[in-house]
Formats: sequence, C-alpha cells, structure tokens
Amino acid sequence: MAAARLFAGLMSGTSLDGVDAVLLELGAQEGASPACLRVLGHVQLPMPPLLRAEFAALNQASPDELHRAQLAGIELSRLYALALEQLLRAAGVGAADLTAVGAHGQTVRHRPELGYTVQLGAPAWLAEQCGITVVADFRSRDLAAGGQGAPLVPAFHRAVFGRDGADLAVLNLGGIANLSLLYADGRVLGFDSGPGNALLDLWAQRHLGRDYDAGGAWGAGGAVLPELLERLLDDAYFRLAPPKSTGRDYFDAGWLQGRLRGFEAAEARDVQATLARMAAAAVAAELRRHMPDARELLVCGGGADNLDLLRHLRQLLPGCELLDTRSRGLEPQQVEAAAFAWLAARTLDGLPGNLPAVTGARGPRVLGAVYPA
Repeated sequence: MAAARLFAGLMSGTSLDGVDAVLLELGAQEGASPACLRVLGHVQLPMPPLLRAEFAALNQASPDELHRAQLAGIELSRLYALALEQLLRAAGVGAADLTAVGAHGQTVRHRPELGYTVQLGAPAWLAEQCGITVVADFRSRDLAAGGQGAPLVPAFHRAVFGRDGADLAVLNLGGIANLSLLYADGRVLGFDSGPGNALLDLWAQRHLGRDYDAGGAWGAGGAVLPELLERLLDDAYFRLAPPKSTGRDYFDAGWLQGRLRGFEAAEARDVQATLARMAAAAVAAELRRHMPDARELLVCGGGADNLDLLRHLRQLLPGCELLDTRSRGLEPQQVEAAAFAWLAARTLDGLPGNLPAVTGARGPRVLGAVYPA
C-alpha cells in the first residue's frame, strides 16, 4: 500500500448552517475502504447570519449580484481558513503535513439543464492564505461531459460503505436530500430526491425565529395535511427519472408560497409536519422505485438529527432499518466533508471522481481545479 497521506475536506452545504472541516488520513486511492481511511479531526463552525442571508439571497437574481457573489465567496474562504486553522491545531498537524484540501464551495445556482452550476468561494485566496494546495470546482468537468455535476458523493459512499452481497442505500439529509443506491452487484445509482432541510429550516425561521427546528420537536407536534402534501408532491421534479439533481434555487420560498395558496389558515406547525412528510415521502418513493429490496438505509447530514423526519421515514419504509453512518465509522456530519477530501486525493492522483451512471456524464472524468500551495 502507498504511504498514507493527509487531506482535509471543507464543506458548506445547502442548509447554510455552517462549515464542516474534516482531516483524513488516506491510504491507496484505488479504493478507500474503512481500513485505509481514518478521521483524525473534525471542526464545525456556524455560518455567520449575514453571510447566510447573503447566500440565500444569491440563490435568485438580485441587484449587483456579481459583485456581491465575489465578496461572499471571499468571506466563505475566510471561514474555511479559520475552520482549517482550528482543525490542524486540534490535531497537532502543520499545514506542510497536508497534501491538499478539497473545498466544495457554496452552491447558489445549479442549472445543469443549461450547462452550468455555481459554487462560490475563493480557492486561490485560500491556497495563498493557508499555504496548502487547494482542489476546488469539482462539478464543472462532469457538467462539461454532459452530466448533472451532482451528486458526487455516491462514489465515496460506495468506496466507504459498499459491501458485497447486499443492497444498501445511503441518504444525505442536507438542505437538499440525495440518495446513493449501492447494489449488491456493484452498480451504483445516485440522485437528489428533493428538499431535505431547506424548506423545513425556512419555515422554522419564519415562525419560530430560530435557524431550524431542533430535533424536529416543533414539527412533531403538528398534523400532516393530506391535501397540502398531495399538492407539494405534485411537482414534475419528483417524477423525473435519474440522472437528476436540484438545489434550493428551485425548491425555494417562492416554490413553497405558490403551493400554500388556499392554506393560509393552516396552523404553522401542521405545515412543518407536512413538509417533513413530503421530504420523507419523496425518499421512500424513490427507494421503492429503484431499490425495492433495500433492507438498510444509512443516514448522514444535518437531517440525521431531525427525529421527526426520521420517524416519517420509518413509517414509510417499514421493512428497511434506518441507521446513521456512525454505525459504519463516520459521524453523520463528517461524511460530506470527508467525501471532498477523498475527491481531492483522486484529483491529484489522476483518478476519476464521478460515476457516469449517477450523473449521466459521457464517461469517467478527473474532477476539480488545482491551486498549488
């Protein structure tokens, strides 16, 4: 086996709740089984409220957005640099000990049908500031090859969680929910099922004045509204066949408001309960369609702490055991950042990071742009 190397992954997801920084020790890159992947550290920093609001605003057309987007990207990289500094200090590791950092950036627009996606950040600034090689812009090469550019984590899920002889599904519950379907015969399918936390957080912010509904406790006290649920799920996206991906620039406040017409008198808590049921129903429908024999669903991302959302999933998937990825050696909040550390290693090793069966690209591609230290 090749000598182990250190990589860091930086991730700020569509929930806009904060930044995760993970330090990995990686062995040979022809695979990343648990035996050659070890987490050495993890740091979480909250997203500053003003930056969160700016990213949310940039999901839609707005005045002077090019200028604002560049400034927001720089501010995000400042936050990345702070998270990286704290991560290395806690692990007792110097910048010179790292091979590279994988920095995903903040997605504010995702329009694969038009051939583009936008992840804000300032990777050159980050490389200059930290003195570490940075790998960024992971999605655009897959898009150029005719793919969706997302999701990219299924390749990592296969390498780390895949096992012979059994189907396994992995669900990342971020702002948008995405599924990785790891089949016993080695096939992999992956796609965004629809909203995860994004609309739940938006509704909680509006009615609770808090960033999110902690543990899903508020929504758990509500009642699902069947007619509203039917209207929410009556969107063409849920009927699309993979490959497919989406973002909070589609499932946004305007999308929700349009579907709440006629439900203005509904209790806010009941709407929250219905949004949780919608997210779970979309996942369950895709599992029944594409992996009906799944007996295990691994959950990661911030939504793994939403007990109400998990309760809905258990109700809709009675024959499938729900576990979080902690049971397989990775904390739920570490998975996505770890994936981009792993993808950075593949970029530097000249290995493809996409799965054409997932994204729809014309073939395997080496992903990312490299900014040397």
